[in-house]
Amino acid sequence: MIESAAILLAGFAAGMINAAVGTGTLVTFPVLLLLGYPSLVANISNNIGLVAGGLSGAWGYRRELAPNRRLLLRLLPASAAGGVGGALLLLVLPAEAFAAIVPVLIGLGLLLVAFGPALQRRTAQRNREGRGPQPGRGHAGLLAGVLVLGVYGGYFGAAQGVLVVGLMSTVTALALQQINAVKNVLVTAVNAVAAGIFMLAAWELIDWMAVLLIACGSLAGGFIGARYGRRLPPVALRSIIITVGTVALVRMVFFT
Repeated sequence: MIESAAILLAGFAAGMINAAVGTGTLVTFPVLLLLGYPSLVANISNNIGLVAGGLSGAWGYRRELAPNRRLLLRLLPASAAGGVGGALLLLVLPAEAFAAIVPVLIGLGLLLVAFGPALQRRTAQRNREGRGPQPGRGHAGLLAGVLVLGVYGGYFGAAQGVLVVGLMSTVTALALQQINAVKNVLVTAVNAVAAGIFMLAAWELIDWMAVLLIACGSLAGGFIGARYGRRLPPVALRSIIITVGTVALVRMVFFT
């Protein structure tokens, strides 16, 4: 019961964080690892469970999304295609390869959480000085970037939302909350198509109790994150993510 409560709470935190920031996997995935789940089972189960939170978070940001529906429709196929590629890559590569790569991916995600705000401030400063990108510029680069990040999201996905926000902040002139709204839909699409592939081709690697707990928690967390999550102190949020992720990273590297 204690483990179930921990997974449920981690799912709630991840749903809230994903809606507001985009690094929820760095909470749920390490918690599953700390509870003894094999890394591949933890990754796939976490991916499927977080789809529910992505849907609630995207719904919560529907008002910010409305002005950019045409852009979203152009980007969605690239994200979905990338998600398919990443999920297939996860299933084709041996489990040992994933276990070896995951510490690097977690470390990359933690660095993005730590230094992402500084990069966003630099981009905002460039925009204020008139050195930022103009609307419509870099469309091909944006599509290519979204495709690559979709592959990353289908394979693992930690901090995928942060990467999407960073990419769109660099090559578009959208407001940050509008970018966050588009990000929520793109990341959810990647998770959803990857989840479909996992259920078709890797049923035996899914822990459905973990999926159910994460889905219930993240569904509620997505609504809360879309409504109130952006008001949470960013420093506290980043500190929690970095702490949990670091503990999981140490456990993977030194104790498995």
